Amino acid sequence: MYDKNNVFARIIRGEIPCNKICENDFALSFYDINPLFETHALIIPKGDYENILDFTKNAPADAQMGFWECFRETAEKIGISENFNVLANSGADAPFVEQSVFHFHLHLMSGARREEFAKEMDRICRK
Repeated sequence: MYDKNNVFARIIRGEIPCNKICENDFALSFYDINPLFETHALIIPKGDYENILDFTKNAPADAQMGFWECFRETAEKIGISENFNVLANSGADAPFVEQSVFHFHLHLMSGARREEFAKEMDRICRK
């Protein structure tokens, strides 16, 4: 069940500040507060969706289109056009990286890996 008090829901409501990159009626993007790469942004829909499957199944077409417009505009604004990764985690027991905030979001990452990335990958791979 969707938690309306998760950190991303609170960011959308303006209760928690963020370093905003882009916003439209359907989505918001901002810089990750714990970046693992030189450029690390998050793109979140404004609706109550727990993960990517929930979003693609239940979000209306205009919300999905608005989300992807925000994604594209985010990439343009932060100068990403090639050599990047996009990651969506789903579930507390996801095999690679567990989902920690149960509000659908994409990580858009590019540039040099930070030292924290190596530490996080070591932690994940040693499970």
